[in-house]
Amino acid sequence: MKFVMTLLSAAAITAAFATPATAALDGAALFKDKTCNACHGAKGDKPLMPNYPKIAGQNAAYTEQQMKDIKSGARNNGQTAAMKGVMHLVNDEEIKALSEYLSKLK
Repeated sequence: MKFVMTLLSAAAITAAFATPATAALDGAALFKDKTCNACHGAKGDKPLMPNYPKIAGQNAAYTEQQMKDIKSGARNNGQTAAMKGVMHLVNDEEIKALSEYLSKLK
């Protein structure tokens, strides 16, 4: 029983100090700092090129998966060439924060 209580206490302490990585990340700042706005527009709704997507308001899970797939090479076609060149600038936590930010834009 004492062992179980120790494990539970350790888990509680870990949980208390473990915050979601995206909580500390500012999606709006990342959008600008990682140059997303250069191609997708300041608010993700006015792409530079007609074949670039409007990403404002897009489903967070969808944009997160698309960015991860482009970064890993799982999604690799003519439409991903520009994104492939910048995906090295973001890690998974930043991708999640960006996706959540974009989903809240109108």
